[in-house]
Amino acid sequence: MAKQNKVEILNKKAGFEYHILQKYIAGMQLTGTEVKSIRLGNASLNEAYCFFKEDELFVRGCNIGQYKQGSYNNHETLRVRKLLLKKSELLKLKNKIAEKGNAIIPLKIFESERGYLKMEIALAQGKKAFDKREAIKTRDVERNLRRGHAHHA
Repeated sequence: MAKQNKVEILNKKAGFEYHILQKYIAGMQLTGTEVKSIRLGNASLNEAYCFFKEDELFVRGCNIGQYKQGSYNNHETLRVRKLLLKKSELLKLKNKIAEKGNAIIPLKIFESERGYLKMEIALAQGKKAFDKREAIKTRDVERNLRRGHAHHA
C-alpha cells in the first residue's frame, strides 16, 4: 500500500540554471532530527550544491530546518552532509566535473520505495544568459498553452 505523504523536495532553480546531462541517486548521511524535519517537508535545496573532498561527495547549502521537538539533539540547519554513491559513479562524476563548466547539483530529495530518504543529483552544465532567456520564453509559452490562451508573438 502506497503512503499518501511521499516526501519530495525540489530544487526549483536547477532546470533554469543548468543543462542536466546525467542523473544519479545518492544516499545521504543524516541525523534523526534531519530525517524527521525532511519528512515534514521542512527543507530547501535552492542554494545547495555538491562538491568533492578527496574522493567523497558532499552537499553544502541544503537547508534542513530545525525539528521542533528536537531539543538539544537538534542538528545544524546548513551543515555539510555526505552523499553516498557507488565508487564507480563517484569516479565518473569526479572526472566529469574536471571538465570546464560542469557541476554536480542536487535536484530533489525523495523517499525511496523502501522508505529511505535519497537525493537525486545531476551532472549539469551551467547555462549561458542566452539559454536562460530561451528557457523563460519556452516556459511562458507552455504556461500560456496550459491556461488555454492563444500565444501571440
